[in-house]
Amino acid sequence: MADTLLESSQRFTRRDRLKETLDTLAPVFLSIGVFIGVATVASLLLTVVTSGAHRLTPTLLTDYPHPNPVQAGMRSAILGTIWTVGLSALICIPLGIASALYLTEWSENRFVKRFLEVNIANLAGVPSIVFGLVGLSLLTYGLGWGRSIIAGAFTLAVMTLPLVTVAAAEAVKTIPEALKHGAYALGATKLQVTRYIILPKALPMMMTGAILAVSRAIGEAAPILVISGLLFIRQDPTSIFDRFTVMPLQIYNWVSRPQVAFQELSSAAILVLLLILLTMNAAAIALRYRYQRRLVL
Repeated sequence: MADTLLESSQRFTRRDRLKETLDTLAPVFLSIGVFIGVATVASLLLTVVTSGAHRLTPTLLTDYPHPNPVQAGMRSAILGTIWTVGLSALICIPLGIASALYLTEWSENRFVKRFLEVNIANLAGVPSIVFGLVGLSLLTYGLGWGRSIIAGAFTLAVMTLPLVTVAAAEAVKTIPEALKHGAYALGATKLQVTRYIILPKALPMMMTGAILAVSRAIGEAAPILVISGLLFIRQDPTSIFDRFTVMPLQIYNWVSRPQVAFQELSSAAILVLLLILLTMNAAAIALRYRYQRRLVL
């Protein structure tokens, strides 16, 4: 009996020592992982800045692509990105918010609600190239839209719709139930509760998630590469049915060329794209802060 108790105490002592050792080493390993990640990103950013900072000129934004790297710009790619991402945002943001409101407030069938939630969560993890292939077969060839802006915009909208929906649904779940129950107790309808209670309080987080999802769409190259292809466009888009290119494709086109001048152009274009993404992220933070202050006041 005494031997059994002694063995048991020794076993627990070893476990305690192992736990203490792991607790001591875990911060070290986590710090090393964070340092490696930050150092990798910093080195890549430093390489891009040193390679392309001197090519950041107004002509890069105003000139069209050209075989001569000295005369090459990315005007058509910038305008194509604005058209494509802007149209996709107009499609996916209202649909995403409406879908989130339906799932969290309006759906009364638990089976349908659970089915939609599972599928939306699965769609959020689907690789972007799959959306490009679906858009190519269904929109480009199936509906006859061709390799146009509207086909690319709908593809990006479907790709970002699950992200907007999930973010909007999480925003709705943060609203205290007491506010909604109090409104119902005073005789408000479900539509009035949605309009005057849920939307004003959840809108800051909704818009933050929407802007971050649109930021992801700006940097996507795979689905647009499938829809549009590597095109050499030297004109501004004037219609949603025009052929187009976007900034990630223009960067890919320049990176794939062997000339050092084109690689420097690609680095400059990466800096422009990073500035746009940082601006959108800053806008999301500022928008959330502004609406939160308005709600507090």
